[in-house]
Amino acid sequence: MNSEQPSSTKQETIIPSVVLPNTNPPVRQSAWVRGFVTFDRLYLKNGTFYVVTTDADFPPRTELIAQWLDLQGGVDSTATDKEMQYIHPEKASEVLGDYATVIPGFSVILYDPPQFMHHFYHWWGEIMIGMWRVYSTLAYGTTNGNSPPSVDPLPFPSRFLMPAVEGDQWRDRAGVIGPLMRAAFPAMLIEKADWWADLAKLGTTVVFERTVIISRYNAHNHPSFGIWHKMIAGTMSLVAPDGYWEPIRKSLVRNTIGYVPAIDSKGRILRSSMPASRSDELEPAHEKPVVTYISRQGAGRRLNEEDHVRLVESLRGLESEGLCRFEMPMMEKLTINGQLAVGARTTILVGVHGNGLTHQLIMPPSLRSTIFEIFDPPAYGFDYEMLARNLGHKHYAVNNDTLITFSKGQYHKGVLYTPGFHGNSIPVFGPVIADMIRRRLTEPDSSIED
Repeated sequence: MNSEQPSSTKQETIIPSVVLPNTNPPVRQSAWVRGFVTFDRLYLKNGTFYVVTTDADFPPRTELIAQWLDLQGGVDSTATDKEMQYIHPEKASEVLGDYATVIPGFSVILYDPPQFMHHFYHWWGEIMIGMWRVYSTLAYGTTNGNSPPSVDPLPFPSRFLMPAVEGDQWRDRAGVIGPLMRAAFPAMLIEKADWWADLAKLGTTVVFERTVIISRYNAHNHPSFGIWHKMIAGTMSLVAPDGYWEPIRKSLVRNTIGYVPAIDSKGRILRSSMPASRSDELEPAHEKPVVTYISRQGAGRRLNEEDHVRLVESLRGLESEGLCRFEMPMMEKLTINGQLAVGARTTILVGVHGNGLTHQLIMPPSLRSTIFEIFDPPAYGFDYEMLARNLGHKHYAVNNDTLITFSKGQYHKGVLYTPGFHGNSIPVFGPVIADMIRRRLTEPDSSIED
């Protein structure tokens, strides 16, 4: 679309789709699931979206958008005519006028209240990764022949819109979400309710060249939500390219610490990926995979002290064996850049179930990249397993002295919250984690558990 010229309102709205490679007969996949929907040429007038279409099979609006109400029991947020309407191209000019102002590029519209926004995991581990997984499926349309798809040609968002949010309502208490958005997408605009109100006051029609609409209410109504119990559950049903998160991860790392550490098949940082001014930091003793333990001993949910000490001793023992470099950073005392630097050099991440494990978003995926998530036994939750599956890391749930893991296509049956799930005396047998790390770091490439 030419943003310098108005666009005819008779041009139809579509949900873009691609043919998946190596499928016979060909399988066409559309870039949407409930909660995350990609549109080309979506119209907006007076705060209402309009789908211009002749397609009788266009998905119903109840699956595409919802009212921006807080999620709570008994509240029906099903979309009404205020949120979205469908019109035939022949009737479009009567409602929208003959022409629409083009909003160029790729827009992301978070069509939700701020209820869940101001939490690091909900923002980056659900909203952003869910949006990018769905959008990245369009990379299959950029390949020639049977070559692997690359998400690199897909443009980053031009703008991020939150029509139901005012001021700083979307920001987290730690002040991390906003700065990381600026680092990941330096050229992207972030607009809120006042921008939306300005368009409504104009009374004219605009058309988004390409947009993804995000709706938590609809995401929670996807059939897969009953399996995973997470906002991004539905996105797991789409086939996404391997490494689809890498453009965002690399942008975050590059625009904070200035370079992107690369990891070899043994989990070691490649000296060639370090800038000349920093390569001398890789002394022989440091040319080892980094094992990072994010301690929560100063937080509410934490290990019992005796087991924490034994876990640290077990992990330090691996360093003494010459297998790794062990780090136990106090993340809350580091700058944002410092936190990302830790994540960007980590191959194995260990921690109690909690926000700190969201740092795996920054970890470079590799054959040996691994997450050890400690639960109060026999508890189990999907938050960080789902992230690991999306990011290319192996995930182990730790129930004291038992490791639980699943191969691709297999999953834990349901979630389980114990009375001590958020407790301050969670047990763990550190040596069992250390033993598996030892295996992950020493086994031949061909023997590594996928």
